[in-house]
Amino acid sequence: MLTGLTLHDVVLIERLDLTFGPGLTVLTGETGAGKSILLDGLGLALGGRADAALVREGAGQAVASASFVPPRDHTVAVLLSEHGLDAEETLVLRRVVAADGRSRAFINDQPVGVALLRRVGASLVEVQGQNEQHGLADAATHRDLLDGFGVAARLRAAAATAFTAWREAGKRLEAAEAAIITARADQDWLTHQVAELTQLAPEPEEEKRLAEARQTLQAGERQAEAVAAAAEELTPRDRRSGGPASAMRAAIRALARLAPRGASENPADAVIALLERAADTLAEAETALEQMARTIEADPRRLEALEERLFALRAAARKHTVAVADLPGLLAQLRARLARLGDAEGECAALRRALQAAETAWTEAAAALSAARAEAARRLDAAMERELPPLKLDRARFVTEILTLPPAETNRHGQDAVRFLIAANPGQRPGPLGKVASGGELSRLMLALRVVLASTSPLPTLIFDEVDTGIGGATAAAVGERLARLARNVQVLVVTHSPQVAARADVHFRVAKSVTRGRTRTEITALGDDARREEIARMLAGETITDAARAAATSLLAGP
Repeated sequence: MLTGLTLHDVVLIERLDLTFGPGLTVLTGETGAGKSILLDGLGLALGGRADAALVREGAGQAVASASFVPPRDHTVAVLLSEHGLDAEETLVLRRVVAADGRSRAFINDQPVGVALLRRVGASLVEVQGQNEQHGLADAATHRDLLDGFGVAARLRAAAATAFTAWREAGKRLEAAEAAIITARADQDWLTHQVAELTQLAPEPEEEKRLAEARQTLQAGERQAEAVAAAAEELTPRDRRSGGPASAMRAAIRALARLAPRGASENPADAVIALLERAADTLAEAETALEQMARTIEADPRRLEALEERLFALRAAARKHTVAVADLPGLLAQLRARLARLGDAEGECAALRRALQAAETAWTEAAAALSAARAEAARRLDAAMERELPPLKLDRARFVTEILTLPPAETNRHGQDAVRFLIAANPGQRPGPLGKVASGGELSRLMLALRVVLASTSPLPTLIFDEVDTGIGGATAAAVGERLARLARNVQVLVVTHSPQVAARADVHFRVAKSVTRGRTRTEITALGDDARREEIARMLAGETITDAARAAATSLLAGP
């Protein structure tokens, strides 16, 4: 709901602060008083075209601010959230236009683009006038309006769900068929790679086990080489010599001959003892070397085999750009891809059956939705037929046209295109609303349509600019009655010259123009009961207000 409008230096308005409430609000005043300025200012705040001509003469800029309290769960909250703005309880749209025509836009004092300001404004207010038609005149909105009027939400949801399921089934089949084509192109390659990796037969954690075993064998080989080298040093190089042990024994025999005949001691006994101990120690060392050689794990052939296996695994890993540990998983994947070639046709056949079932479900859901729309269109046309005669549109014919979309254009909303058409005169072919009816006819037609669709309107505020132009008497009274009826569901603002419409208002503003010190100003005043009766009398009688006009005004205010 529009709760306030503030204008600073807009054309003839120096400063204006208006507060609005629910129900029907009318603005009246003499021709040229500036009622259109008020709508221009509001339009500016809603994202309308900025023009330097809107800036009051002598001012540096014009400022227009409109305050709203949107209904709960209104779509504007989602729109603001998408653009990083908080949906506060009060929403203030503001526009500043400089004297050079440049403009800035704000939402809750946050700078925004004019396009976003316009989208937010369009979600909150709809303006209907002879020279400006939005919302209902846009055929893009007609399907949703018809659905809101008389199509069950469950049918719309069922069609949307069925359409999504159908499209998803089609995507799955396309993906499966594309995978088959790709797999078949790679079949020879897959077969070769699977055979190669199968022959290699990589095992989980095999690289780690092989590396540890190779490390152990390499260490054993080094030990065996050292023991062999030591043993070689102890082995006589000349077969005729006995080696270190034989030399020691020969030395002992030679020294033993040094003992004099019959002597109890040999001067070389100490040396002989040392040589004997050395010979014993050498014998022990030779025995230990023999035992060590037997216990060392050194198998050159096995080490070679291990290294060849590691080389083969790592070469395969480099070829497939994976880690050695991933080779078993890669083999499983390649085998699965190769196996899928065998049952891919069966899978595609199942997906084709699923697609057919999904398409059948979609067709049935779309048909049910179309039937519901046809019934809703019949009831909407009948309701409009009842509304048009009192609005001096008894010769007009309203038609809700439902066309079946080409298959490529069907969507989650069904297979229907909906347009509201009007034949303004008998024998005339129905055409688009904004192209067939005249300005006054179109304004009243929009009023009738809004009345019929009142309970389903997503817009909290409707503005009608001189919807009563060219009519009077009973027709004007009918317009006023319908505006009042519409105002029970949404906030309605009306710029009017009709006393019958003004008398229906919940709030009445008078727009007047005055000249002070050679400068013209437009002022807007909220009218009390007496002032309101006087204004309606002026609208009835003109410049000279008579007692008869006041009596007629009192009668109008008293209602039917």
